Amino acid sequence: MEISVTINGTTHTHDVEPRTLLVHYIRDVVGLTGTNIGCDTSSCGACTIHINGESVKSCTVFAVQADGDDLLTIEGLAEGETLHPMQESFRQCHALQCGYCTPGMVMAAVSLLDENPDPTDREVRLGLEGNLCRCTGYHNIVKAVLHCAAGGEQ
Repeated sequence: MEISVTINGTTHTHDVEPRTLLVHYIRDVVGLTGTNIGCDTSSCGACTIHINGESVKSCTVFAVQADGDDLLTIEGLAEGETLHPMQESFRQCHALQCGYCTPGMVMAAVSLLDENPDPTDREVRLGLEGNLCRCTGYHNIVKAVLHCAAGGEQ
């Protein structure tokens, strides 16, 4: 099936098998490898992207379901060399550790602050509960989200 999606402001049109997961389309066909595959069961959140402004685990969506949609991946957050405020907060607050969960965590955190720009510590923890960090770096991840929400230094 032919699909056309806009990813990070660029339109991509390809023929895909109907069974192709969106995460595989993004990584293998389009070549954007910042979106990670962590579990193939939708439990880790490493593949989190934004579809039409909503945070979604891209392993739960077939590429054909995204036809016509606007996608934002971790590669699309920064403005050239200038990091997105959430990326900068993760850097400043040492919320990176091994980095495997980071793209999904950042994308989920951006979506969280879009919905709740002034969350409490508990609200951040609840808002990110679908994203797993195997390094147990949650303390600094929550710190980074709260730092960004508070307008942390850019």
